[in-house]
Amino acid sequence: MTNTLDAAPSTTAMTDTGLLILRIGTGATMLQAGLIKAFDFGSAVGFMESSGWRLPQFGAFLVTAAETLGGIGLLLGLLTPLAACAVIGAMVDAWAVNVSADAFWSQPFNVPFLVAFAAAALLFTGSGRFSVDDRAFGRSRLSARAAVGILVIGVAVAVVTWIALNGTNPIHFTSPTA
Repeated sequence: MTNTLDAAPSTTAMTDTGLLILRIGTGATMLQAGLIKAFDFGSAVGFMESSGWRLPQFGAFLVTAAETLGGIGLLLGLLTPLAACAVIGAMVDAWAVNVSADAFWSQPFNVPFLVAFAAAALLFTGSGRFSVDDRAFGRSRLSARAAVGILVIGVAVAVVTWIALNGTNPIHFTSPTA
């Protein structure tokens, strides 16, 4: 009798396929979000303006660029650590926008939160064998120290951007007063 576990593809091939699927899902989500903003930039600016952001055109440009370029990078597995950093920064701020309007625990965690975690997972695991990083550079993954450093940079960029362009504390335990 053949054991089905023995007949399974190698762990490396399965892992690389899983990373490809994660990259496609996360990258496509980001690319769509970025292109929506790029093709209707006025609405992106208007949203940021109505939400009280300083320099709404600059903020809309930053988020559009981060989502579009980060999405392309993750889809292709091209400069994956930088793409993941851009996505993490954009999604931490998008998550902050969602939680800043109400008490912190009143809404469930949402898409930006999950996408930021998916990008962080790709930052630590690398892009896998089915990527431009692996084919062009022969390397699909960073050292743990470099991955932690880039994660810290992504979160720091989000925090600095939020403070500089929004100026409010997004996390509060009661509903904000107008």
